Amino acid sequence: MSADPDVMRYFPGLLDRTATEALVKRIRAGFDQRGFGLWAVELPGEAPFLGYVGLAVPAFETHFTPCVEIGWRLAAAHWRKGYATEAAAAVLDAAFGPLGLREVVSFTVPHNTPSRMVMEKLGMVRDPAEDFEHPRLAEGHPLRRHVLYRIGAKGWLRRRSGAAGG
Repeated sequence: MSADPDVMRYFPGLLDRTATEALVKRIRAGFDQRGFGLWAVELPGEAPFLGYVGLAVPAFETHFTPCVEIGWRLAAAHWRKGYATEAAAAVLDAAFGPLGLREVVSFTVPHNTPSRMVMEKLGMVRDPAEDFEHPRLAEGHPLRRHVLYRIGAKGWLRRRSGAAGG
């Protein structure tokens, strides 16, 4: 999945097997250290692995860190079916329920419309004044500019109870 140019078009590069194995080790370490991470998404009886959705702590510093980020990456065959939104909603239930987080952020490049739509369907809100240059990408890199979305526990719980109409 992370070697697919379509899946990775909003990332600086593809991941080979070695890089993917390193990612899996970091995910496992996150679960050990914080009790959360990126969960594998499956569709029982149809697909054993669609991709992942979950929580991470960004490994860079900027105006909104430290923070907890929600993110997703699904194989292209599973796009546009609502899986990312459904799984991300379950992740936010865990984030603001048992994990007791107060806020979760998400970010992407401005032209990643599919991910931005997921963020907006979840009720995440963008303040353009908080958009940022990703510190791990060189100046002039075409993917350096990022948009930032946020959602707080109170807003999520109101939304899930139906009070926010969502």
